[in-house]
Amino acid sequence: MAKLTKKQKLVADKIEVGKLYTIEEAAGLLKEITTTKFDASVDVDVRLGIDPRKSNQMVRGVVSLPNGTGKVIRVLALCTADQEKAAQEAGADYVGLDEYIEKIKGGWTDIDVIITMPQIMGKLGTLGPVLGPRGLMPNPKSGTVTDDVAKAVKEVKQGKIDFKVDKFGIVHTSVGKVSFTPDAIVQNVKEFMQTINKLKPATAKGTYIKSLYLSSTMSASIKVDPKSVE
Repeated sequence: MAKLTKKQKLVADKIEVGKLYTIEEAAGLLKEITTTKFDASVDVDVRLGIDPRKSNQMVRGVVSLPNGTGKVIRVLALCTADQEKAAQEAGADYVGLDEYIEKIKGGWTDIDVIITMPQIMGKLGTLGPVLGPRGLMPNPKSGTVTDDVAKAVKEVKQGKIDFKVDKFGIVHTSVGKVSFTPDAIVQNVKEFMQTINKLKPATAKGTYIKSLYLSSTMSASIKVDPKSVE
């Protein structure tokens, strides 16, 4: 087994093995154990008591984080000419239609979110092989296919995120940055977890929130008491 560095040992000593931390304790501790030189993301991992193989137990949704994500989100608005000005004013980084579709066909994906309109989705069908693997394909369930492009752009820029349970029954997402205050981290996690609880499938039996962990990029995970985020 590789030896821990001095810094890793100091971090490991701060986390009590087997302890369930409140979200307030975890948010404060996370700032202490993060040693990256960059502003690391704050990540949440939630294991759900569902069977993701069953379509009626799929958990997927969107949430607007009260304190944003702390990330610079690059948004492409693929819309009709009459909505271009409003999309630009809402903060879209790129606005257009056919020219960007051609760029994407050529391999351009220098964006984080694509927002488009229902009548334009037909044009995006051929872009599946490029956008699908990168999670960039717009989807009505995530609010990225809408008739009000400007509103969707504004929400994404202000901290709206979408999430989806994976095949192991785990939801993983980022809810901020380590530079956030502990209170801001707590508020974002609680808002996210409230949304997760609202999405509990009617067919899910037993314990719904099996475990909850808070971590930052490259840090150790802190086990959080789910009751502390209710």
